[in-house]
Amino acid sequence: MHRLKTVAVVLAGGTGTRVGLSTPKQLLKVAGKPIIEHAIAALESSPHVDEILVMMAPGHLDAVRELLRAGSYSKVTQLLEGGETRNATTRRAIDALGDDECNVLFHDAVRPLVSQRIIEDCVRALEHGSAVDTAIPSADTVIRVDGDRGTTIEDVPPRELLRRGQTPQGFRLSVIRQAYEKAAQDPGFQATDDCTVVLRYLPEVPIVVVDGEERNMKVTQPIDVYLADRLFQMVNDDVPARRSPEQLRDALSGKTFVVFGGSYGIGRDIVEVAAGFGATVLSFSRSTTQTHVERREDIIAACDRALAETGRIDYVVNAAGVLHRGSLVEASEDTVYSATEINYLAPIYIAQTFHPHLRRTRGSLLFFTSSSYTRGRSSYSLYSSAKAAIVNLTQALSDEWAADGIRVNCINPERTATPMRAMAFGTEPEESLLASRTVAEIAVDVVTTPWTGNIVDARREDALAKLSTWPPARIADGGGPVDAGPALNL
Repeated sequence: MHRLKTVAVVLAGGTGTRVGLSTPKQLLKVAGKPIIEHAIAALESSPHVDEILVMMAPGHLDAVRELLRAGSYSKVTQLLEGGETRNATTRRAIDALGDDECNVLFHDAVRPLVSQRIIEDCVRALEHGSAVDTAIPSADTVIRVDGDRGTTIEDVPPRELLRRGQTPQGFRLSVIRQAYEKAAQDPGFQATDDCTVVLRYLPEVPIVVVDGEERNMKVTQPIDVYLADRLFQMVNDDVPARRSPEQLRDALSGKTFVVFGGSYGIGRDIVEVAAGFGATVLSFSRSTTQTHVERREDIIAACDRALAETGRIDYVVNAAGVLHRGSLVEASEDTVYSATEINYLAPIYIAQTFHPHLRRTRGSLLFFTSSSYTRGRSSYSLYSSAKAAIVNLTQALSDEWAADGIRVNCINPERTATPMRAMAFGTEPEESLLASRTVAEIAVDVVTTPWTGNIVDARREDALAKLSTWPPARIADGGGPVDAGPALNL
């Protein structure tokens, strides 16, 4: 079946009156970037979106044009002036899309935290339908008041039937165009969103509802700016959709995959998984190659060796780390330096060293954090504070390197069965831990996606973790994959 093109329309026609500013609220900065840029970046990162059209408030196109020029947003094909109302802006977008049938997603520019899952669900819903809305259940009781003064309750609708609407809202282009053509003939036409237009003027068209998320908030009131900024500090992403073996072979075959900390635990499993799908994997570690990640000269030597062996570097993963337990006041100077250098300085050295080579291949860099990054843990403050810094580093580098085409992401695995954890915490019930192999599979999926700047949770309850469909790597006695891509344990 022919796949229709999906065009995302970013609706940014509003102003900042309710936020109390003369500047349009979509241009306010949250987490270091304008709100509208976060929304555009989320759509740009989705493999299910082919093209992006931005509709901006009149008089403010230059500001958006500047951020588009500075960023790496190849899917943005048009930047147009919006209308006086939400519906007028949508109508202009419909006119700009032409006559060819496609799927169109309308997304509020002031919803900067839309997830990849929501975008994918909306597009998939349009494979079998022609209209889709995004909504979440209402945790509050909703009341209907009198129409005169709004001071008395007239009805309390059943809460289980109520949803709070969000965006994206998606349609076949021909459907939303027909709905607006009929609306134009109604002198009393009013609507606050596009699904209302379809519901009112094309009632025979069913509108599918996909689950939204609480974090997919709309920045409307002054406090929303603060809340969105805080959410960006805490929010994580779900694992990407499972790729087929054929897709992974296409992404990895003939590519160079460098892994630090590749001799055991998650790092070793990443080496096996990547090699099993055709990558040339170069594994570096203290025990096998005498590579000390806290030494810049060792990182440079590893990079030089990888280039000498393969001539290119496409993916770099740092799985090296150390976890010292004990109170901070009792930690020796050696412990403080070791924890800081291995867990924080090493990723910086890796990023600096490999940047020019990843820029050349438009490659990907992957770090690991820990669930302790959101709140420091007693007895391993050095570790948890360094992991919090890695999250910040990931987000900062994803912005710095966007124009270079380099993707930077971070995996946040929950408690995982690794030798490092066993050494720190002793024996734990196996069923309470995530399998190291599962984390490795997620890591390979993430490092090959178009995502950047994402902190990706790896959880036991994920369907991805419960049922692994990956072919197991075949390991020879010498430790290298058999009948797979070449693995160089240097």
